[in-house]
Amino acid sequence: MSAAVTAEAPVRRRSGGNGAVAGVLAGALALCAALALIDLTQGTAAVGPVELWNVFLGSADQDSAAVVMASRLPRMLAGIVVGLALGVAGAALQSISRNVLASPDTLAVNAGAYFALGIASVTGFSLPLLASSAVAFVGGLAAAAVVLGLSGLGTGALRLVLAGSALALGLGSMTSALLLLYPQATEGLYQWGQGSISQGGTSGVVQVAPLLVVGLAGLLLLGRRMDALGLGDDAARSLGVNVRSTRVGAVLLAVLLSAAAVTLAGPIGFVGLCAPALVRPLANRVQRLGRAVFFLPLAGLMGANLILASDVALRAVVGADASVRVPTGVITSLVGAVFLIVLAFRAKDSGSVTPTDHHPLPPRWRYLLTVAVLAAVALAVLAGSLLLGDAKLLLGDVLNWLAGESGKMVGFVLDTRAPRVAAAMAAGAALALAGTLIQSITRNPLAEPGLLGVSGGAGLAAVLVVSTVPLVSPWGISLAALAGAALAAALVFGLAARGGYQQNRLVLIGVGVSAGTLALVSLVIVLTDPFNATKALTWLAGSTYGRTFLDVLPLAAGLLVFVPMAAFRHRELDILSLDEDTPRLLGVPLARARLLFLVVSVILTALSIAAVGAVGFVGLIAPHAARALVGRRHTRVLFTAILLGAILVGAADVLGRTVIAPAQLGAGLLTAVLGTPYFIWLLWRSRARQAG
Repeated sequence: MSAAVTAEAPVRRRSGGNGAVAGVLAGALALCAALALIDLTQGTAAVGPVELWNVFLGSADQDSAAVVMASRLPRMLAGIVVGLALGVAGAALQSISRNVLASPDTLAVNAGAYFALGIASVTGFSLPLLASSAVAFVGGLAAAAVVLGLSGLGTGALRLVLAGSALALGLGSMTSALLLLYPQATEGLYQWGQGSISQGGTSGVVQVAPLLVVGLAGLLLLGRRMDALGLGDDAARSLGVNVRSTRVGAVLLAVLLSAAAVTLAGPIGFVGLCAPALVRPLANRVQRLGRAVFFLPLAGLMGANLILASDVALRAVVGADASVRVPTGVITSLVGAVFLIVLAFRAKDSGSVTPTDHHPLPPRWRYLLTVAVLAAVALAVLAGSLLLGDAKLLLGDVLNWLAGESGKMVGFVLDTRAPRVAAAMAAGAALALAGTLIQSITRNPLAEPGLLGVSGGAGLAAVLVVSTVPLVSPWGISLAALAGAALAAALVFGLAARGGYQQNRLVLIGVGVSAGTLALVSLVIVLTDPFNATKALTWLAGSTYGRTFLDVLPLAAGLLVFVPMAAFRHRELDILSLDEDTPRLLGVPLARARLLFLVVSVILTALSIAAVGAVGFVGLIAPHAARALVGRRHTRVLFTAILLGAILVGAADVLGRTVIAPAQLGAGLLTAVLGTPYFIWLLWRSRARQAG
């Protein structure tokens, strides 16, 4: 039995009959009805319970009736329909994969559907709702196929979440690129992309409802086969179930439900993960609820309750006026992040999901040649970054500028371009060093600041300061980012310490914290000045636009301090990356050394984000590539990874400034687009080796 199957703590079931099942379903329906009525009474207009009652009786004034029928009723119905669709989809995906972490979010279905609709938006074609659902279905299905192909079915929770998170990050980066490149064609797409159930009428709900009926009916027809799959593939085959066709059919129907929900309300996060998790304890106590024919509808009701409760709580906490700007999906994403962290403690550790690096140590001459080549490439990237851009320069122009003899135009170009180049390459070096340190102390080849939530904490604090304090200094942004990164790291590593830094738990908690910080960033963006949305999106894209040498100064100071320190203590890193016992036998203070290198990595991550914004995957790619080139000894890995990180972000920055000039893309978007295939390749290699 796989780790995913046993992720939930065993609970002794009671043999509840039809009465118990009917009671649970009736309770869920009653809760849904109560939340729906409360939701109808909330809004900016003065239409409360009394006016609502009069509307039902047909005796309300025209204004009250118009508010309820044109705005509040469509919003409430959309919440129910979307919640039902996502709850059922999540339950079906978890059932056929035997993985409690499977959902439209963790399989990147929502991200794929959102990206497909983004592409449709920039083409300029106005698609009817059902056609948009078809586009979303194709995008979501393609994403789900990639994730399921990488993670397998029933082979472990961690690989599925990592594959889905990586693909969602890459698709999200490409969608963000569309938002920045086509602001007019995608106007309003960002807020819709956070998941909002606000509707301009009931037409959308009416058109999507048949898709919900088809999806739910199809899954109920597959219910007995899905129950058999829960016993294992061999047992299902012995009962005459076609395993492949059952899984394909269930995935298609689940993606159809998710696409319908995304088309109507945008990608509302983590409902498909949370709703089945809320039902599962009930199913453990009432045995018949575990059958798909009951579990699927109940999960759908729980999804509807979750969305309605989030909408009600949002309007109660921030008020009716402010809640109009806050998408409901932001709240459900926060709830989902908590659920993911809780589920991380229930998932059993199954070891690393990537092959352990056993790279041989090359001869010294080959190492020196590798470093020389990388240094030459870094110099080439540096020169190309200075010469290329809106205005093309010659190398002589740069030399004259350095000597203070350049003309006014050349001087202006290089005065604005050189700080950007310095920021990009310094940030790449810092993130590479931070990733190397984190992978060494956790002995986890997938650990990196972005996946572990450190980058998310730093980005949240930086965006909060940028959005609320327009005249904040670079040092102020750096201090804020450092505080956010420190809090995120303390949360992730503090929670993971309960149980000895298990790899599954550490990464799952990090992914949960990252999801939570991303939801909070969205909350900050929509609640502050609307003009801050573009600024914050640019920041999250990892842009070097408008940077000065003063902005780079904190990061440069951090590198000058921590690169020599890490190089001086390279032997400790070698020992820490072996196992738990060797450091103690050799007299290395394990806890103190881990804390030191963790603090260093947090500081470097925060300084890099303060300088250039969010740049993902550099802390993963650079250490892996460095070990493949020069072996595992940190006296070689450190400098090689630093050079690779500087090259990667520097090249991404110059490509973002030149390929589609005069438009620009942030370096963080390009590194995410490049890093996603690499990360997916790591997971594919892992599965191929384990299968072999």
